[in-house]
Amino acid sequence: MPGNHANIVPFESLACPLDGEALQCDEKTCRCPRGHSFDRARQGYVHLLPVQKKRSKDPGDSKAMVAARQRFLEAAYYRPIADAVAREVLKHAPEEKPLACLDAGCGEGYYLRHLMSEAEEGRCLSLLGLDISKWAVLAAARKDRRADWVVGSNANLPVLPGSVDRVLCLFGFPVYAEFARVLRPGGRLIQVDAGQGHLKELREVVYPEVRSEPRSVNPVPDGFRRVATQDLHFTVHLEGAEAIADLLAMTPHLYRASAEGREKAAALDTLSVTVDVCLQVFERYGPAS
Repeated sequence: MPGNHANIVPFESLACPLDGEALQCDEKTCRCPRGHSFDRARQGYVHLLPVQKKRSKDPGDSKAMVAARQRFLEAAYYRPIADAVAREVLKHAPEEKPLACLDAGCGEGYYLRHLMSEAEEGRCLSLLGLDISKWAVLAAARKDRRADWVVGSNANLPVLPGSVDRVLCLFGFPVYAEFARVLRPGGRLIQVDAGQGHLKELREVVYPEVRSEPRSVNPVPDGFRRVATQDLHFTVHLEGAEAIADLLAMTPHLYRASAEGREKAAALDTLSVTVDVCLQVFERYGPAS
C-alpha cells in the first residue's frame, strides 16, 4: 500500500486443528509432526476448519454478504472505528520483536489492512486473519497477501497457546477461553460491540417497533482485566440505494426483518444512520509464578 512502511512477517504460530501440534508452512502446504497436511489455496489462504467441526456445509457469511461488507467498508464509513482499533493494537506494543495480532472473525480483512497502513515505519507485524466464512477469507487473501489468512473457528482457534500479543474481536462472536489460551500474559483483547443506538435509523425502517433497552456492562471474562473502555458515536450519511442495501446486507437485520421492512429500505435513496459502538480492551494475566 502507498506510504506504508510497516514490515509484515509471516505468522508462525499456526496449530493443527486436529491435534494442536505446531504447523510448518511453505508456499503450498502446512503440515504438523503427526502428518496432517493442509493445502494452501492458490489465492494464498489455508483452510483449517475440519469437516467434522462444521455446523453447516457453508458456514459464516455468504458470498453476497461479504461483497456488500467489502463495498461498504472500503467507502470508509467505519474509518473512525478502524482508527481506534489500530491505536489500541499499537499502544504499548513491544518493539523488540514482531507484534503478533489475530483478528478472530476478520471478515474480508478491512481492519487488518487498516492496521498495516497505520503502523509506523519500521514496525514489525505478524498478522493472522481468521474467519469461518471461506468467502470472507477468500476476499481478504485476494485483497492483500501480506497477512496470513485462514478459514477457521473461534471455538477452536488453530493457534498455539500463549503465542499472540493482540486478539481482535470486532462485531464478532467472542470465545474468551480460546482468546485467553492463545494470548500471552500481558497480551490484549480488543473487542468492539454494537451499542444501544447502533444503526437505530435503519432498524426503525425495517422493523415495525424498535425497543430501547438499558445498556448493560458485560462482566470481565475469566483470565482478563478490563483496562480501557471507549464509546464511539458518529453519524454516517448514505447516498444511493446501493450503499443502504450494502449496510443492510452486512447486518443480521437483513434476515430478521420482514419482507415489508426490506422493501421499505430498498425504496430509500438516502439515509443518515447513527454509529454507536463500544470498544473494550482486556488484558490477559497469567497465574502467579
